[in-house]
Amino acid sequence: MEKYIALLRGINVGGKNKISMPVLKNAFIENGFSDVSTYINSGNVLFFSKSKDKEKLQAECRRIIMEKFGLNIAVMVISAQELSDALDHAPKWWDTDTESKHNAFFVIPPATAESLIESVGDENPEYARVSHYGQVIFWSAPIKTFTRTSWSKAISSKVYYNITVRNSNTTKKPLVV
Repeated sequence: MEKYIALLRGINVGGKNKISMPVLKNAFIENGFSDVSTYINSGNVLFFSKSKDKEKLQAECRRIIMEKFGLNIAVMVISAQELSDALDHAPKWWDTDTESKHNAFFVIPPATAESLIESVGDENPEYARVSHYGQVIFWSAPIKTFTRTSWSKAISSKVYYNITVRNSNTTKKPLVV
């Protein structure tokens, strides 16, 4: 059995795509996942599965959400080990400056981190820093100027449909829950 985290994109934001975390947890349990828990209301589901096929797990998570809530939600599934590896390889500047925002953009397959970074283009180093490891893109930008960054603008572009975003605290927490 391996531990996974399902990261749901765009739920419980601004009153849209409402999903109750206790109901979501029970839906995962009812569908054969074990040791299921959720972390905060933004759609982080931790579970164990015998399957090692993340593509099938991603499809299964989407099916559960569609059947239980009637929502066609994008889901990124990452193993706890992959997340741990990504955080071990996070750039030294990520999540260190208290005057900056620090986010992780989780890339939803079949998109890749490389293709999305290329699509967004180079970031002005005066405004932000970007790096990636696997399917996780690390981004940091000063709070005063983050709206000028390419990645803050990407949230309102077609790139948004290929990512789900978590702040640094929410990115790290599933490994200790």
